[in-house]
Amino acid sequence: MAAMVLATARLLLRGSGSWRRSRLRSGAPPHRQSRSGSASANVPLSSPLPGVPEPVFATVDGQEKFETKVTTLDNGLRVASQNKFGQFCTVGILINSGSRYEAKYLSGIAHFLEKLAFSSTDRFNSKDEILLTLEKHGGICDCQTSRDTTMYAVSADSKGLDTVVGLLADVVLHPRLTDEEIEMTRMAVQFELEDLDMRPDPEPLLTEMIHEAAYRENTVGLHRFCPTENIAKIDREVLHSYLRNYYTPDRMVLAGVGVEHEHLVECAKKYLLGTQPAWGCERAVDVDRSVAQYTGGVVKLERDMSNVSLGPAPFPELTHIMIGLESCSFLEEDFIPFAVLNMMMGGGGSFSAGGPGKGMFTRLYLNVLNRHHWMYNATSYHHSYEDTGLLCVHASADPRQVREMVEILTKEFILMAGTVDVVELERAKTQLMSMLMMNLESRPVIFEDVGRQVLATRSRKLPHELCTLIP
Repeated sequence: MAAMVLATARLLLRGSGSWRRSRLRSGAPPHRQSRSGSASANVPLSSPLPGVPEPVFATVDGQEKFETKVTTLDNGLRVASQNKFGQFCTVGILINSGSRYEAKYLSGIAHFLEKLAFSSTDRFNSKDEILLTLEKHGGICDCQTSRDTTMYAVSADSKGLDTVVGLLADVVLHPRLTDEEIEMTRMAVQFELEDLDMRPDPEPLLTEMIHEAAYRENTVGLHRFCPTENIAKIDREVLHSYLRNYYTPDRMVLAGVGVEHEHLVECAKKYLLGTQPAWGCERAVDVDRSVAQYTGGVVKLERDMSNVSLGPAPFPELTHIMIGLESCSFLEEDFIPFAVLNMMMGGGGSFSAGGPGKGMFTRLYLNVLNRHHWMYNATSYHHSYEDTGLLCVHASADPRQVREMVEILTKEFILMAGTVDVVELERAKTQLMSMLMMNLESRPVIFEDVGRQVLATRSRKLPHELCTLIP
């Protein structure tokens, strides 16, 4: 490290010509750095280098308080924003919908709507036209559907806020859903399902199965991906029936980061107030308001992976398991302790790169991966929803080691209730705060959290406020 600092100092000094010339004029002998990295210069590392200007660091004066402002319009739609300064903004519409509300419908509607997003609308004849409109403002768009939330998001220059909100309103409320688009979506969904079956990494399927086992045939336990048998059954009529009940203003939030709140409210009133959607204005009559019921259980799937290979060497045949237990909702006070516990468990794959900041001192690394060479993976996950949560560990190993792998993970779950070392607890808290602070620089993450806060029946703390709550 000292050699690097001294080498850098020499480069800096080489560039500061005036100081160097003054040294030569005064007759001071030049210094040479030895091969070992030491130097004969008498300037200590704790002192500023001569001739180099003092660095200017950014300071926090306490004036920047990214307060979340929320306004409710007459039709029940909520507008939430954080004025995070910068040239670009992230704006989107979050809807309290998803696979958990499909108990009375064909499973897979939310998956279909995710693929249909940003297609043709009343104002735009094609997706290409939408992308060209966003390109004028340097914008990109995306739609993501989870078990309980659907998010249509756009990141663009802040000067194009009016265009962005108008485009989002048109995409959400006035999709054409043409026969050609629906047929293309069927093909896209079919391809994604086939890709999931062929993928060497089974984590998405395991996440689906652990929810199915924990919440048998209710709410978050329902399939997030469209079953193969329902692909041909989903048409415009089915989609309109679902949209009529769940794409209503009282279940929507227009959320933005990097925008002025008053300007966002004006745009919301202009494009989202008093607008008749493509499926009509009939009142929602079949809304699912059921609460998640944890049942527990086991779901198993046997697959032949011998023909899956990414190259000349055969891919190792592994057994993957995921063990979980019910945790808590993100509205409860225990949400933060569970977040710390998840960081403390940590883990990863055998070939994960990184140092202490990447989780090398977490329990699943120290107690599992480091002690059992035959374990390929051991990773902790925490899924949290409005009314429940799930803490689980994903592990993989050779099929001959399944019993021992389950015993090891079960032991780790039992040790969660035991004593916790002060050092590892503080390290987990620091890692969690570091992750949250990094998320502050990632606008889509904050943006989604703003929407989740307002969609909830009670408010929850935003990431930067969580830091002050970790004891």
